[in-house]
Amino acid sequence: MTTNDKTAPVSQQPDQNAISLDLMNRMKMHGMAEAFRESLAGTTAQAMTPDSFLSMLLSREWDYRAQAAVTRLTKNASFRYKAYLEEIDYTVSRGLDRNQMERLATLDFIRNGQNLFITGSAGTGKSFLACALGHEACKRGIRTLYANAAKLLGLLKVAKVKNCLEAELKKIERCQLLILDDLFLVQLDAKERPILLDIIEDRHERKSIIITSQYPSSSWYDMVGDPTVADAILDRIVHSAHSIELTGESMRKLKAKKGLKQQLR
Repeated sequence: MTTNDKTAPVSQQPDQNAISLDLMNRMKMHGMAEAFRESLAGTTAQAMTPDSFLSMLLSREWDYRAQAAVTRLTKNASFRYKAYLEEIDYTVSRGLDRNQMERLATLDFIRNGQNLFITGSAGTGKSFLACALGHEACKRGIRTLYANAAKLLGLLKVAKVKNCLEAELKKIERCQLLILDDLFLVQLDAKERPILLDIIEDRHERKSIIITSQYPSSSWYDMVGDPTVADAILDRIVHSAHSIELTGESMRKLKAKKGLKQQLR
């Protein structure tokens, strides 16, 4: 008869501390085990009451699990950029309102099931802002998914052919925040329109979408390509949306110019 970590008998080691560490690791209480191991190597435990020592062990386990959850959410989100709110550059003139970003950074719009549109020409930082908000959402325990819109719709068209579209749409629906990057870069085709409508319908007034696009939202009607579907899509996303309209020169070009100037000094 085989055993595993959950069914194996308690170790018969004479060292009670070794037994405790063994049980903590087998119960996957790795944060607590690490804190207990550190206490054995120092004098922390001796200076604490039993109650405060137990509280410390539990706090370390909680912090370990919270960080593991953030790491898992971030990995599953598949962000394009490692972007963070504190790295956003407000010194460049591109129509970015710091006060608006700070309000969005509270993530109340996600909790309220509202949407966010980030529009502007190529290189103005749309994807970076979206990913920064996405990373913040993961840090707050919000399940997030980032996807290039064209690639996602392409994968979902293949899923429909394979008769597994519903399963893929369910995976997307489970995410509280969906980031659709570079949506409407080209006009939607006849197969993409109903798929996008399904995604939006599943989330309407319940879960949030961040859409980045080179075209302003006033042009999206034509990019959908079908008046009836366009009305259905836009009616569900526009009215509850916040909007950031970026202007100015490409951030990539500005950084390249800045780097060249520094080299010439």
